[in-house]
Amino acid sequence: MCPGAVGKQIAHCNAELRRIIRTILRAGQDGDVWPVVLLLFAVLVPAVCLLWFMAAAMRNERLAAQQKLAAVYRAQLSAAQARLQQHWKETAAELEKFVAITPASAAFAKCVESEIVDSVLIFDEEGRILYPNTPSAIEIDFGELEPKWQEANRLEYLGKHMEAAKQYDAVARATTNDNAAARAFQSEARCRVQAGQNEAVIQLISEVFSKERCRHAADPQGRLIAANAELLALELITNRNSPVFQSIAQRLAVRLMDYENPLLAAPQRRFLMKEMKRFSPDKITFPTLAAEQLAAEVGESRPEATARVFALQRTVRPDLWQLTTPSHRVLALIGSDKLLAATKAALAPDNSVGAADVALVSPDMDAPEAFVTLPAGEQMPGWRLALLVQDRGFFEATAGRQTAVYLWTGVLAVAGMGILTLITLRLIRRQVALARLKNDLAATVSHELKTPLASMRVLVDTLLDSEKFDEQKTREYLRLIAQENERLARLIQNFLTFSRLERKKYTFHFSLLPARQIVDAAVESVRARFDVPGCRLDVQIDDHLPPVMADADALAAALINLLENAHKYSEEIKHVVLRARAEKGSVIFSVTDNGIGIAPRERRRIFQPFYQVNQRLSREGCGCGLGLSIVHFIATSHRGSVSVESQPGCGSTFTLALPLGSEAASIRREAIA
Repeated sequence: MCPGAVGKQIAHCNAELRRIIRTILRAGQDGDVWPVVLLLFAVLVPAVCLLWFMAAAMRNERLAAQQKLAAVYRAQLSAAQARLQQHWKETAAELEKFVAITPASAAFAKCVESEIVDSVLIFDEEGRILYPNTPSAIEIDFGELEPKWQEANRLEYLGKHMEAAKQYDAVARATTNDNAAARAFQSEARCRVQAGQNEAVIQLISEVFSKERCRHAADPQGRLIAANAELLALELITNRNSPVFQSIAQRLAVRLMDYENPLLAAPQRRFLMKEMKRFSPDKITFPTLAAEQLAAEVGESRPEATARVFALQRTVRPDLWQLTTPSHRVLALIGSDKLLAATKAALAPDNSVGAADVALVSPDMDAPEAFVTLPAGEQMPGWRLALLVQDRGFFEATAGRQTAVYLWTGVLAVAGMGILTLITLRLIRRQVALARLKNDLAATVSHELKTPLASMRVLVDTLLDSEKFDEQKTREYLRLIAQENERLARLIQNFLTFSRLERKKYTFHFSLLPARQIVDAAVESVRARFDVPGCRLDVQIDDHLPPVMADADALAAALINLLENAHKYSEEIKHVVLRARAEKGSVIFSVTDNGIGIAPRERRRIFQPFYQVNQRLSREGCGCGLGLSIVHFIATSHRGSVSVESQPGCGSTFTLALPLGSEAASIRREAIA
C-alpha cells in the first residue's frame, strides 16, 4: 500500500464520519434541566392550591351535614347506652342468682350452661376462689383394720402382688369407712394389674365402683377414687367398642359432669375429661371442658387482685374479657365474639335509628366513618357507641350539589394540567435525551478518532519525509497504518450500526445457518489480533450443533464485539475461550476471558450506549462504549438474550443465547412480515 492510497483512505473515513454525525445530530436539539424544573413548578403550585381548596370546601360541607345528623340522633344514642347498661346489670344479677342458691361447683356449671358467659370464677365473701377448686386432703382411718392394711402394704412392697391383693380385698370388705373401702379396692386393682390380671381388675372396677358407696370416696390427696379407678379400667380395655368399655366410659362421663359432687376437684375433672376425649373423641363430649380450661388459665393469674370493679377488663388473653358482679362473688369470662353478639342483641331494639345503625366499637378499634360516638357506659370503659349511616344518599343530598361543583371543577382542571404536563415532560425528556446523546457522541467521536488519525498522520509524514525508502521500515510503517486503519474502520462500523439502530433503519436478513459457520467467521475476523505472543484463543464447539435462524453478518458482528472486548479488557497474558453448545432449546455462544472482571453494580449498565466500565482502558485501547449495546440489540432482535457473569479480578463470561426450532421459525416469519 502506497502513501497516496493511505491518504485517500483517510479522506474517505473522514467523509463517512461526517455523514454519520450529521445523521445522528439531525434527530435532536439542545436541552437542559431547567425547563423541566420550571414547568413542574408552574404546574404543581396551582394544582396543589386547587386541590387544597377543593378538599377544604368538600370537608366543610360534609362536616356541616355530619353535625346536623349528630344533633338529630344523639338522643337515640343515649337510649342505646342506657339499654346496654341495663343488659350488664341483668347479666350480673342472673349470675349472682346461681351462686346464691347452689354450691360453687354447681353454680359454675349453671353459669356456663346458661351461655351468658364462656366461663366464670366463683369467689367467697373474702375474695378467695371457690371454683375452680383445689383438692383438699382427707384423713382416712382404718381403725382396728390398720394392721391388716399395713400388712397389705408390706406384701405389695415385697412384690407379692396376689397376696397383697387378697389382703386389700379383705380390708375393703371388712371396713365400714367408705373412703377406706374405696382406697383398699383401688389398691387391690393396682396389685392385680401388677400381677397381670387385667380382666379381673376390669370386673372389680365395674362391680365395686359403680355402687353409690364409692361415689364420694376420696384418697388422702382429695382425689375422687372412683373416677381414677374407672379411668384405669378404660386404659386396660383394648376393645374400645366393647359394651364394657362403653358402660364404664358412660358412667365416668356422667361422674365428671356431676357438679353436685363437691369432692371432685377442678384439676382432676379437667385431667379426666381430656383423657376421656383422647379415648373417644367423637362419642364423648364435655360441654364444660372449654370453660374449665379457661377458668384455670385465668385463675392462675390471680384475678382476685383485679376482680373488684363492676366493669369489663382485659384478661391474660387479648380476646377475653372479665366482668365482676357487684357482689364480687362471680368473675365472668367473656370472649370477644360472645361479647359482641350479646351487646348486639341488647342493642337490637335501638340499633337502627332511621337511616343509621348504632354499632359498638372496642377500645382497640377506631370508627372514622362514624358521625358521632358516645361512651358505651360505666360497665364498658373504653368502648364506644358509634352512629353509622346505612345509606349515605340522604347525607350526600345535603352537600351533594356544592360538593359536585368543587369535585368536577378540580378534577377537570387537574386532569387537564396533568395531561398537558405529561405531554410536555415527554417532549422535554426526549429533547434532553437527544441532546445528551449528541454530546456523548461528539465527545466520544472526537476522542476515539483522534488517536488513530494522529498515528496514521505521523506514520505517513515520516515516510514522506524520508529521502530514501527502506523496504523493511516501509513495510513496518504500512503494517502499523493498516492496523490503525482497521481500528478506525471498526469504530466507523459501530457508529454506522448505532446510527441505524437509533433511526430504526437496521434490517436483518434471517436464514438457517450452521452455528459453526458463524463461529468460524467471527474467529477469522479477530485471528490476527490473537496471533501474537501472550495471547491465546480457544474455540470449543460441540458436535452436531443444530442450526440457528439468524442474520449471519449481525450474529458474527456480535461475537466479534464480545471477542474484542475480551481481548481489550484482559491483562498482558490473555486467554480467551469461545464456546458453542446446545442447551434447553437454545444454542449458547459464550466468551470467557481472564481479564479484570466487572463489579456487580456495573453489570446492569454495561449494555447502555456509550457506557464504559473502565475509562482508562478505553483511552489506552479502542472503543467508544457501543459494542455491548449493539450486541444486546442483535440478541433481542433474534429473540435471544445476552448476559454476563463476572467478578472483579476473576474474568468475565458473556453468554449469547439464541432460540431454535419453532421459536426460530417464528423469528423468520416476523422478519419476513
